[in-house]
Amino acid sequence: MTPKPPGPPDGGWGWVVAAAAFAVNGLSYGLLRSLGLALPDLAEHFDRSTQDTAWVSALALAVQQAASPVGSALSTRWGARPVVMVGGVLTSLGFVFSAFARSLLHLYLGLGVLAGSGWALVFAPALGTLSRYFSRRRVLAVGLALTGNGASSLLLAPTLQLLLDTFGWRGALLLLGAITLHLAPCGALLRPLVLPGDPPALPRGPLAALGLDLFARRAFLVFALGTALVGGGYFVPYVHLAPHALDKGLGGYGAALVVAVAAVGDAGARLISGWLADQGWVPLSRLLAVFGALTGLGLLAVGLVPLVGSREGCGGPLLAAAGAYGLSAGSYAPLVFGVLPGLVGVGGVVQATGLVMMLMSLGGLLGPPLSGFLRDETGDFTASFLTCGSFILSGSFIYMGLPGALPSCRPASRPATPPPERGELLPAPQVALLSPGGPQPTLDTAC
Repeated sequence: MTPKPPGPPDGGWGWVVAAAAFAVNGLSYGLLRSLGLALPDLAEHFDRSTQDTAWVSALALAVQQAASPVGSALSTRWGARPVVMVGGVLTSLGFVFSAFARSLLHLYLGLGVLAGSGWALVFAPALGTLSRYFSRRRVLAVGLALTGNGASSLLLAPTLQLLLDTFGWRGALLLLGAITLHLAPCGALLRPLVLPGDPPALPRGPLAALGLDLFARRAFLVFALGTALVGGGYFVPYVHLAPHALDKGLGGYGAALVVAVAAVGDAGARLISGWLADQGWVPLSRLLAVFGALTGLGLLAVGLVPLVGSREGCGGPLLAAAGAYGLSAGSYAPLVFGVLPGLVGVGGVVQATGLVMMLMSLGGLLGPPLSGFLRDETGDFTASFLTCGSFILSGSFIYMGLPGALPSCRPASRPATPPPERGELLPAPQVALLSPGGPQPTLDTAC
């Protein structure tokens, strides 16, 4: 008998890869989430509007996500390890360059383009490599890695505020450049892994290398459209949650507490959501639609909170709304990447991860500047959060078109573990059974 080809190890060195991806996520998205604390100082120093300074974070986010397919393609060609190490160096140089900025243009180039390009080379290869190391516990491992976002925000939000008060924004950016250099040793931990579902040869041509042929699959196309809309509002709190808290009457450390509460809820929910998804009780696509909708409702709640009575107040309603948003957004995050092997198979998961980042960049580039524009026009962030929450709700509605998102008749007999080259969301062949009364075949389905 031919021995069964080995699959993902589902542990072992995979947990080291999960720890590296945890740090990569914390030093990318966690840092981006806390960076909003520096925007008021930048606006005051350069005497520019909230909309103008919002482009600093928006460009970094957009470049990081739009160029993620390039990081995935380079990772497919050269391996994740050298690509992530080079990305860590580029990110550090971007922060160091920005510390000496003389205009907002320098910040656009330093943080937006250079640091954003470095982040594009680290996140997708790290998370795609992690997905290849796990099968049965894949979503839990991804959720564990993505808690780096919340844990880093919890630590960096008060730390960054302290650095801004002590050293100013220039000194703070210089120290952040030293911190982000730790992305390089994280990349060194990404050991390559060969799986039976991998393509026999490297993709030829730029379109194949970027994975653009994945859009020919209907399920991935539906997922792509929904994810692009969700991206229009998902990252607005990364940039404007702290300024929103300041507008509501909280002081600097009160605003940092709001960010930290959202980060705690985000981190805890990612683990719980990952564990829940791996149990198989509810289809991943249905969980994705539900938690996406809850994230949109959480943003609506953040936008509707009343003013705080004084700058010394704790801002209870805003803390509660931020916590609810963090819980729902954290539950959504691991599902976005955990559902990919079921849509494209394990062989295309690295390229699909890069494409997901690119799709969210379309909304990430629009959301924060639109939020800043609405704030300049209306005087607060209420309209901003309501609009961006509506984007997320629209994307969650589109997710209902994914296989399994809505209850329906489906084949009752399906394998517990899909083959590595297929996924649980890919169309499964229906089993034909002979009916007792004659030779006419019947489909083995259950509602």
